[in-house]
Amino acid sequence: MNYFYQKGVLNFSLNAKQLVSLPVPSSVADFFEQFTFPDFSSVFNPAVWTVAIVIAVVGSLETLLSVEATDKLDPERNSTPTNEELKAQGIGNMVSGLIGGLPVTQVIVRSSANVSAGGRSRLSTMLHGMLLFTCIFFIPGVLNKIPLASLAAILIMVGYKLSKIELYKKNYHLGIEQFLPFISTILGVVLTDLLKGIAIGLLVAIFFILRRNYKRNFILNKSEDGKNYTLTLSENVSYLNKGSISSILDNLPEGIKLTIDLSKSKYIDYDVLEFLEEFENYTAKRKQITLEKIN
Repeated sequence: MNYFYQKGVLNFSLNAKQLVSLPVPSSVADFFEQFTFPDFSSVFNPAVWTVAIVIAVVGSLETLLSVEATDKLDPERNSTPTNEELKAQGIGNMVSGLIGGLPVTQVIVRSSANVSAGGRSRLSTMLHGMLLFTCIFFIPGVLNKIPLASLAAILIMVGYKLSKIELYKKNYHLGIEQFLPFISTILGVVLTDLLKGIAIGLLVAIFFILRRNYKRNFILNKSEDGKNYTLTLSENVSYLNKGSISSILDNLPEGIKLTIDLSKSKYIDYDVLEFLEEFENYTAKRKQITLEKIN
């Protein structure tokens, strides 16, 4: 369609900024002259290291997110070795940088297209790279006729398939603790960038993790007559639980029997253990509470 636009067959045209823009070499020598080597005099420049770290972090995060999404798209449910993926990406980026190339990551567009086309092995990835090189080497002029809007449409379509309304509904029905980190990550990525968006989602998720640990790492049961109480601590009890545990124990009535069940606990923070010891030695005796521990 863009070809017909440019020839005047259709009453519309795109300017050069709206098309793919690749250098068109006039010879093989001209092609290889596009390769540039690093200026090692800038190796101690703090700005270079800052950019390098940001690219490494963003690239790694994008790759790991794409790996997780791709594994879910895979009909055979294969599990990608993430360590190998990141090592390969690191080596590829170092080689690419040494010849003036851009950093590379795994991206969901190519991965989902690969899955849809029936790719099942690493051969599809190698063929993809070979096809890209061949096209850039032999037909860059043809590639430069592709409107960026066409590529954008593909990205939007793939993004829609990965982010359907059903996915939002599913996370919403899982509860607020699942939905808020999910939606905050999406909004953060859309409104800022990938790194900040993931950081926002992580902070929201950490808030709910801390809130959940603060509330749910113990259970207090009371008998029908109100004279026997059982405090059961969970598998892991952190210092975040100390405040709520102390609040409950300090408000117990006098003259009761209290059983503290530690049998399920594999880790109890020292601050919590110290408080339980103080409660046993002082508060329980003052309030005439009969205390029993189950280890």
